[in-house]
Amino acid sequence: MSDFALLTKLGWQSFFQQQLSLEECESALPARVVEQHRNELLVTADSESFKIPITHSMPDLVVGDWLLLDEQHRFLRLLDRKTCFQRKAAGSQLKRQLISANVDSAFIVCSMNDDFNLNRIERFLSLVNEAGADPVVILSKSDLCSSPDHFVAQVRKLDAFLPVEDVNCLDENSVSKLMPWLKKGNTVCVLGSSGVGKSTLINSLLGNSRQATGSIREDDDKGRHTTTQRSLIILESGGLILDTPGMREIQVTDCKDGIAKTFTDIEELANQCRFSDCKHLKEPGCAVRNAIDLGDLDERRLKNYLNLLREESINSANIAEKRAKDKALGKFYRRTMDEAKTLKGR
Repeated sequence: MSDFALLTKLGWQSFFQQQLSLEECESALPARVVEQHRNELLVTADSESFKIPITHSMPDLVVGDWLLLDEQHRFLRLLDRKTCFQRKAAGSQLKRQLISANVDSAFIVCSMNDDFNLNRIERFLSLVNEAGADPVVILSKSDLCSSPDHFVAQVRKLDAFLPVEDVNCLDENSVSKLMPWLKKGNTVCVLGSSGVGKSTLINSLLGNSRQATGSIREDDDKGRHTTTQRSLIILESGGLILDTPGMREIQVTDCKDGIAKTFTDIEELANQCRFSDCKHLKEPGCAVRNAIDLGDLDERRLKNYLNLLREESINSANIAEKRAKDKALGKFYRRTMDEAKTLKGR
């Protein structure tokens, strides 16, 4: 039987406890995925960590997942996820890629230099809101910025209730303002493009240099990608922090609700448009265009909203179409094999 008090340090919550049968409470071993490799997973159960091989019979797993294992540490089943981050796989692949699971809060890290990008922040916010986690925007490199308040003000215009913190990731005192989100058993995912300071931030929170860091390329203010695998790290505060590889290409899919929550101001204005199918371009009686003309809404924000909706629609349709084709092809193969067996028996 597991010590569920110890499991709370790993982020165990009543959400997961309620999924267990009485038999599983007595015999199964809950374990959390803390590192993900190509052919194996590093999991932690109670106070011990060990590796388990990834097999074809397992569902797609990701760091942060909770698994049930038997006494021999063999995989039994995956527990339902409280939250799940995913994106369209990079490149031309028509499939989803899991990023992390069972995250309570998400640090969206963006540097205050030439790489600062409100469109990218909104893209990450859509991803976080779709997953169901609480977003926190972390503006890094405050030590290299002459006017951090200028950047903070821009982000706060996106959502008055969105937590925004500017930090110097190299200074432990500066990053200490993030501790309210790193309480015992709370899991935080760190998202952001390569080189924005995610690994440096984690190093300061850890008080050591566990995560490798890279220097900034002087020609474009963009950093070198240093994290190559996802890992869940326990902090002295009792919080858990999940580092992810930097993601410059983040395509959204199955993210309508996340986009709507990120752009609630535009969604509310759209409900006031004269036509229910208004595209917010040149239609008469468009409340969204009127807000832009009055200076109450930024044209950039509307363009990004429409672009994300268009991208989400295309990606979701393509993936759904591929899934339908794969399903039909599977049925064809099974039917062909059944017919072959029938003919062979004659």
